[in-house]
Amino acid sequence: MLTAPLRAGAITALLVGAILAGSLLGAFAPATGQHLARFADPLILLLVGSLFFTLRLGGLAALRRAPRAVLLALGMNFLAIPAVAYALTALLPSEALRLGALLYCLAPCTDWFLGFTRLAGGDTTIGAALIPVQMTLQLLLYPLWLGLFAHGRGDGMLAAGATALPTLLTWFALPAVLGLGMRLLMRLVLPMTVRAGIVGAVDRAVPGIIAAVIVAIFAGNIGTILADPGAFAGVLGVVFLFFAVVFVLGEGVSRLFRLRSPVHALLTMTTSARNAPLMLAVTMVALPDQPIVHAAIVLGMLAEFPHLTVVTQLLRHRAARSLPISVAEPAITP
Repeated sequence: MLTAPLRAGAITALLVGAILAGSLLGAFAPATGQHLARFADPLILLLVGSLFFTLRLGGLAALRRAPRAVLLALGMNFLAIPAVAYALTALLPSEALRLGALLYCLAPCTDWFLGFTRLAGGDTTIGAALIPVQMTLQLLLYPLWLGLFAHGRGDGMLAAGATALPTLLTWFALPAVLGLGMRLLMRLVLPMTVRAGIVGAVDRAVPGIIAAVIVAIFAGNIGTILADPGAFAGVLGVVFLFFAVVFVLGEGVSRLFRLRSPVHALLTMTTSARNAPLMLAVTMVALPDQPIVHAAIVLGMLAEFPHLTVVTQLLRHRAARSLPISVAEPAITP
């Protein structure tokens, strides 16, 4: 099994390859690119269903074990980080780029951050318990974010903010019910080892589904994206700056509240990793005619994995002075 940094490197390479493949197809075979773009909608449904199918639902009782850690994580992710992200994305020249980068920064990860947390010696019990809470909050807050942060960014985006909630219910209720329903059905009919194997296989397939969505996005919209390549380079710069500011902020909060090392590592990872797959899927549904917004979310992921790898090594170096750290990724609760 790959360790978190190795998996991060593989995922980064996969995303870059997907961008290149979609771009080349869209540029040199535009008819094929437009055909591939039609697969974006069913791929989004598959992605959302897979995310809910692999959602870790066990251990919610752990939220009561460390209320201060939970409140700090939620406060950072849903109060402090939106303010930081809004200020930094104002540096971008395009309204669509600003919104895409902002949406990328707003949502905390509900997936791979737990592997990095484990490797860094963080509290994975609380981390796993936070996942369903943070996923629910970001989906509920998305229409509010869109209506609030799309202000002055075009009538189409504002209208989308007003209609996002029923759209999200239509698009996400079905795959969510199917994903969670299949998970419940497996609990009733399959042994734990078989369930864990199936969920693990789907979890490993998620990056491939994301890559397929990216190919469809870039194949159908490469002309728009290439019209201003310098602006997209600016997205990467803003995202790197965002991660640096959030890391410093997390260090300050950890020192202020004198957090134990495992909780410190958890707070660092949950505020560093972002939920780009879900935000990409939601935004493609809520704003279907905004390829620049979609592309900005994808580009954010390219900066995220190198950052997580560096932060993991920093936290490992600190924790190694006191406790040994397992290099295995956490098992997925079936």
